[in-house]
Amino acid sequence: MVVFQQHLDRIYKEIIALPNTGKVASYIPELATVSATKFGIHLMDINQNIFSNGDSQEKFSVQSISKVLSLSMALQCIGENVWERVDVEPSGDPFNHLSLLELENGIPRNPLINAGAIVIADILVSQLENPKEDFLKFVRVLANDTSITYDKNVAKSEKETGFKNYAAANLLKSYGNLNNDVETVLDFYFHQCSLHMNCAQLCDVFYLYINRGKCKRDVAHLNINQIKRVNALMLTCGFYDEAGEFAFEVGLPGKSGVGGGIVALLPNKFCVATWSPALNKKGNSAKGMAALEQLTTLSELSIF
Repeated sequence: MVVFQQHLDRIYKEIIALPNTGKVASYIPELATVSATKFGIHLMDINQNIFSNGDSQEKFSVQSISKVLSLSMALQCIGENVWERVDVEPSGDPFNHLSLLELENGIPRNPLINAGAIVIADILVSQLENPKEDFLKFVRVLANDTSITYDKNVAKSEKETGFKNYAAANLLKSYGNLNNDVETVLDFYFHQCSLHMNCAQLCDVFYLYINRGKCKRDVAHLNINQIKRVNALMLTCGFYDEAGEFAFEVGLPGKSGVGGGIVALLPNKFCVATWSPALNKKGNSAKGMAALEQLTTLSELSIF
């Protein structure tokens, strides 16, 4: 039997003793206000047993972790047609680079980089009657938690400083891969990224991806083939241009965000979320990466 709580307690003790080598994201001013010393970890197994340590109940901006959820909702809405507008290959570039977008005629390399997520946002704006409200409801239903909200201050901060996202959206528009008004799509996208959640809530939501498309209440939201595709994308594209390193060191599908959060999972076994706001040079949580490498080493559980 895996003794998850013992593992988390050991990991917490070792991780908080590490020096803070990373830096808190400052290009979104609202994110820069968070303490770099925070660290939390929370794990839920397939039987919905929970284990945690540290600041696992403190809410933070999930940022790019939300891209997995918007992709999942787009798959609910239009199924395999999603792949006509966005590819499934690792980018090898930082999350906000635009060079590949022009080279590949406006088809983003994958839905977990900014340009790809903006295309997914465009799909949802087209498909949903009230996109921001409907997306929030979708996340709340997955978590079975109505307390999840957007952080309006973060969304505003992103809108005021998101010049590269405006550039990406306009480039997509120029190639005919954005059907709605740029401002409308980005307003939804900025709100999506501003989801305000803690590690425990992230595990509640991501239980879907370890339970063959069924949420905690055993209601099916995606089919097994869609879950397979989303999990594969998390493994190959979930960490910007550090996805290979994460697969090599940790060996789990996962997704990071510049708010310092990381979610990772082992299908049919567990999902785990960490939060530590100080980021490495690739934009991933330095202590979160270290904690998850320790978890799969101690537990001897990974997809490999």
